[in-house]
Amino acid sequence: MPSLTRPESWQRQLLASSRALGIELTAAHIDAFAAYLDLLLDWNRRVNLTSITDPAEVAALHFLDSLTCLTVAPLRWNIRLLDVGSGAGVPGIPLAIVRPDLEVTLLESVRKKCRFVEAAVALLGLRWVSVDCRRAEEAGQDPARREAFDIAVTRAVAHAAVAAELCLPLVRIGGLAMVMKGPCAEQEVAEARMAIATLGGSVEFMRALTLPTPGGEVGRTIVGVRKIKQTPAQYPRRPGVPARRPLGIDRPKRRE
Repeated sequence: MPSLTRPESWQRQLLASSRALGIELTAAHIDAFAAYLDLLLDWNRRVNLTSITDPAEVAALHFLDSLTCLTVAPLRWNIRLLDVGSGAGVPGIPLAIVRPDLEVTLLESVRKKCRFVEAAVALLGLRWVSVDCRRAEEAGQDPARREAFDIAVTRAVAHAAVAAELCLPLVRIGGLAMVMKGPCAEQEVAEARMAIATLGGSVEFMRALTLPTPGGEVGRTIVGVRKIKQTPAQYPRRPGVPARRPLGIDRPKRRE
């Protein structure tokens, strides 16, 4: 497949930005990211995977953003990591490229996106990565998946209370859910604390980060939620319910 990227400026920036975070990328890592980027941009012509199509922005806002997970909490060797709502494979595939010791599962419910991440996993030879094509609410009630992972990570577009309900049932007691949010997450996390406690979790840290991008620095917050007790059996609720009725969040009633 012909390369869709311009010469290597994005690669040099990814190397430098990763090094600034304390992550040393090798030539093999960069080759894998280049192949992943080419495949992503090629598929994105036909399947809506990302609105970000400039290679430098993809490298910053998808690849580097994913790798920030490695800087906020120690990821032990040979742990089971779940990427909840993986989409185009982010952050799970970048983490698997850099940490081949991790056993990574990409959980995604949209069939077209599942086909893409399956193609990416095959292209990159990521034998330690599997794809589970279904909703997090379904996986969370599956005895084979429930409380089976050491870490669940999600780049949450939903409220933190929703992210907690989708992630915590899948994390073992003592494990960690990492919710990747924008720069202003404090109020949202405060609103979600009751839900997090109900689901068996406790907020352990909130780490603010900045990503260098072609358009300037972008703020990020990673929220770490430790699983301290078993999640009650009724959670997660049926597919779609967590997003419509976030646990512990009172939404104003619509006027009739």
